[in-house]
Amino acid sequence: MSPRPTTRRRQLGATMRKLRERKGMTLEEAGSLVGVSKATVSRYETKEGPVKWPIVDALCREYEASEAERAAVVNLAKDANVQGWWSSIAGTIPETMNLMLTLEDEAVREDHFTTLYVPGLLQTRDYAEAVNLASEMRLSAEEIDRLVGIRMKRQEILERATAPHLWAVLDESVVRRAVGGPAVMRAQLEHLMRCSESPKITLQVLPFSTGAHAAAMGSFVILGGAEPSLDVVYLDIHTGALFMEKDEELDCYRRAWDYLRAQALDIPASIARIEQAYEEMR
Repeated sequence: MSPRPTTRRRQLGATMRKLRERKGMTLEEAGSLVGVSKATVSRYETKEGPVKWPIVDALCREYEASEAERAAVVNLAKDANVQGWWSSIAGTIPETMNLMLTLEDEAVREDHFTTLYVPGLLQTRDYAEAVNLASEMRLSAEEIDRLVGIRMKRQEILERATAPHLWAVLDESVVRRAVGGPAVMRAQLEHLMRCSESPKITLQVLPFSTGAHAAAMGSFVILGGAEPSLDVVYLDIHTGALFMEKDEELDCYRRAWDYLRAQALDIPASIARIEQAYEEMR
């Protein structure tokens, strides 16, 4: 049996296709420029199969990718067979989660707007358990423990020397909703206040007084690559997950993100609002 393709390999294929199409080249034209066949270029754009990073590098140069784009894609090619920390559980989680974990593992920034719950990377264990207990899926205690364990493991990314910058805009309802009860929520709010002290974490609160706002479509995450062209928007929807990477999609969510940051309370006022919610959560 052939080995399961890594999600890095899948992301590499999608990115190579995006760069070629942006340049307006056919598979045959791209191959002729670097001395490989049309079939080889096509295979590099699929989700499976081996790749040679010098060819990926040459293609990126012909596609006139920026230096940052080329470096990011070549690194993907070099590490295409490397499994992430979640490889041992890859067969037991949805493929969308595999892709999310890969993108997150390589992101240089994460921009979160959330309307319901605290972002997973900032959740306490008790809060995460309460979120899973509220699921209509009626998960077993063992399954909840497994999912919460994955979430806690994900949070180790914030402890890296090269941790991504996490910027979260929280709808005020997120800090007012007593998930798990007052005691669990107070501990969660206290955790948020501690997290805000990190130079790698920025928190803002979008107050109720804002009224209608720029992201009424709901929560989203922009996973930032080394270059804006490598960004991906992640939507956690009721039936699964969506990943968006087309330029027009990225532009839509970037505009919404810019408006949300502008409409939200500034950072000191946001922390004060979280502290107020903490004091009132009794």
